[in-house]
Amino acid sequence: MRNWAKSLSTPTGAAKLALAVVISLIILKVVMSVLSRSISISAQAADSFLDLFSIGITYFAVRISSTPADEEHHFGHGKMEGVAALIQAALVLTAGGFIIYSAVQRLITSVVIKPDEGMVVMAVSLIASFFLSRHLRRVAKTTGSTAIAASASNISADVYSAAGVLLGLLAVRLTGWVILDPIIALIMAVFVLKAGYEVAIRAFRELTDYTLPLEEQKILTDCIREHITQLVDFHAVRSRRAGRERFVDLHLVMPRNISVEESHRRCDHLEQDIKAKLPNTSVVIHVEPCTGSDCPRCSIANCNLRRV
Repeated sequence: MRNWAKSLSTPTGAAKLALAVVISLIILKVVMSVLSRSISISAQAADSFLDLFSIGITYFAVRISSTPADEEHHFGHGKMEGVAALIQAALVLTAGGFIIYSAVQRLITSVVIKPDEGMVVMAVSLIASFFLSRHLRRVAKTTGSTAIAASASNISADVYSAAGVLLGLLAVRLTGWVILDPIIALIMAVFVLKAGYEVAIRAFRELTDYTLPLEEQKILTDCIREHITQLVDFHAVRSRRAGRERFVDLHLVMPRNISVEESHRRCDHLEQDIKAKLPNTSVVIHVEPCTGSDCPRCSIANCNLRRV
C-alpha cells in the first residue's frame, strides 16, 4: 500500500492517476449530457476529452523528460515537458472557444433541459477534480515537473467550471430559467481561457530559457553569499529551467595564491550546497584569479595579497 501511494507521488504515477480519473469523469459527463440535454454539461464533457488528450501527452512527456542525457541531447530531455505544456495550453484555449460557441448557439436556440441528473454528475466531478488538482500540484511542487504543473492548472480550471455548472443547474432547477444554462457556460469559458493563458506563458518561458523564478534566484544568491568568506567575489550568474532540471552557471573570483586543487574543492563545496537547496540542478562554475583592485571588497581572512 505504501509503495502504491509512493508511486502516485512521482510524475509518471500522477499522470496515470489523472488519466484514470479523467476517463471516469468523461463517461459520466457524456451519459448525463445526453440524459439532461444540458449544454454546460456537454461543454464539460468536451473539456474533459481535451484533458484526456493533454494528460496523455503529459504522461509521455514526463517519461521522455526523465530519461538521462545522451549523445544527441547533452542537456537531457527536460524541454519535452515545456512542449507538452504548450500543447496543453492550445487544447485548453480550444476548449474555451468551443464552450463559447456552444453557449451562444444555445442562447439562440432554447432547449428544455433536465437539471436534476446533471447536478449529481457535476457534484461528483467537482469533488474528484478538486482532490486530483491538489495531488497534482503537490507532485509538481515536489518534483518541479512543468508538465504536471500544467495538468494541475487544467484540472483546477475544471473545479471552477464544474462549480459554475452545478450552480447554474441548481438555479435552473429553482427558477425554471433555462437561459441560465448557456450563461453559466460562458462564465465557465472565462476561467478555462484564463487557465490556458497561464499554462501557455509558463511553457513559453521554459522553451525560451527564461530565468528561474525570483524566489529560486534568491535561494541561489544567498547560497553563494554564504561562501563569501572563501571567495573574493562572484558575478555573471545565469540560470534557466527545462522540465524538472535547473541549469546554473556563474563566475567565481578566487585568491590568486591558492592551488588549483583548493580552488576545485571550494567550487565542489558550493556546487553541492546549491544542489541541496535547489534539487535537480546542474552547476557550471568558471574560476577567475583576483586582482589588486578586488582587495577592498575581499572578505577572506589573513589573505597575504591584501594591500594595506
